[in-house]
Amino acid sequence: MIIIFSTFYSCIPVKIAPNLEEGKVLKARRFIPTLGNRYAYVFEDLKDANEFFKYVNAKYQISYDDLDGNIKFFMDENSYYLTFYEVNKETKTINLIPMVTDGLLEENGYSRSFENQYTSRIGKWYIAITVTDEKMKDCLRPKYEEKAEMEKYLTELQDEYLSTAHYIEVYLKSK
Repeated sequence: MIIIFSTFYSCIPVKIAPNLEEGKVLKARRFIPTLGNRYAYVFEDLKDANEFFKYVNAKYQISYDDLDGNIKFFMDENSYYLTFYEVNKETKTINLIPMVTDGLLEENGYSRSFENQYTSRIGKWYIAITVTDEKMKDCLRPKYEEKAEMEKYLTELQDEYLSTAHYIEVYLKSK
């Protein structure tokens, strides 16, 4: 009886948005299928839309709109190219209570009232960053020589982005 009761008062997750507050290197195709076998550093974006664009413009002293995606930066006297993507992932659930209620209503001759509530979606936004070197090699690939240093750089970039309220601070630090 308890199992039946709890089943009717629960939601069944169909798709779950990952928890990536800490940031993680993943296969990029999990977030952007067109990137194929590349790797990306992905973290949850807790700020408003387009805030990362503003941050990148201040940090690298560029106008991102003028570029075709590759932002040149230097680390240990080597040059690299960073490209980022804002990606939305949703948690989708099937809600059993509205379905059962509508079934009972129809059974008793009433029309459905909760059709729009059979599923629910809650979205999370992520920033996915890819990095290549001068030879266009994927710097986040597990066998890349400086992968650990690159991941550390991107973690620091994430921390700076999430902890900075006014990007003029970042701009002044970068000069």
